[in-house]
Amino acid sequence: MLQGSSTLLTISSIYNSLTKTERKIADAITQNPENVVYSTLTDLAEKAGVGETSVLRLCRKLKFRGYHEFKLAIAQDLVTPIQSEHSEIEDIDDLATIARKITNENSAALENTLALLDIRETDKAIEAMMRARKIFFFGIGSSAYTAADAKYRFMRLGFEVEAVTDSHLMAMSAALMTNADVIFAVSTSGSTKDIVDAIRAAKPKGVFVICLTNHARSPLTQHADAVLLTKSREVPFQGGAFNAKIAQIHVLDILSTAAALRCKDRSLEAIRKTANSVLDMLY
Repeated sequence: MLQGSSTLLTISSIYNSLTKTERKIADAITQNPENVVYSTLTDLAEKAGVGETSVLRLCRKLKFRGYHEFKLAIAQDLVTPIQSEHSEIEDIDDLATIARKITNENSAALENTLALLDIRETDKAIEAMMRARKIFFFGIGSSAYTAADAKYRFMRLGFEVEAVTDSHLMAMSAALMTNADVIFAVSTSGSTKDIVDAIRAAKPKGVFVICLTNHARSPLTQHADAVLLTKSREVPFQGGAFNAKIAQIHVLDILSTAAALRCKDRSLEAIRKTANSVLDMLY
């Protein structure tokens, strides 16, 4: 369980990594979380069709000491409900309806990403980036554009950065890194093999790894020193959806703003220099 984050959203973020039995419990919880608050351990086990030990095992996997502590966390979640992301667009929808549904879905992605935000993990990431000799933003496919946006933003703040979006260049960059460097890996799935392979090569050198992903339990998070989670809906036939990218950029906005405030003088000077450098290019 990530510190300060929503229990229900955390369950969603690790769902793909759960066993068949654990998924039965997760389904029973997420389908009717209000009932869970008033259910005993035996009640929930019977509803899910599993043994009580399996329920306790899932609670411990979520880092709760027991079922009662888990129920309290669910009750806290219900004070600020998860925002619905399911606003399916239909053939009969007019343009105004389409615009409203997409806006609602993107707003839900931002609200749910905020609910998943782990302040301690975020603080670790910011501190590592501020200490870094150089920050390497890794991204493949759609995530490459997020990596490029991140490079642009942090460069304007005076950080030494590079966006690496080619798998061969990732491998070569990882081979040359030192413990003074930071990798910031962007992968919605957390399972991009080229990125994970490059990080495996860099980790023995003491490189600090930050990952930005939708899945708390994935090959990428296993190697990360700081995990930043987003919550967006991206189905297999919807790869590269703007919804996922909006959530990623939102987290990067939080990181860059906080980093700029912590090294205010350097950031303001860098912003002034970079702004002046392109003045002659504007009408």
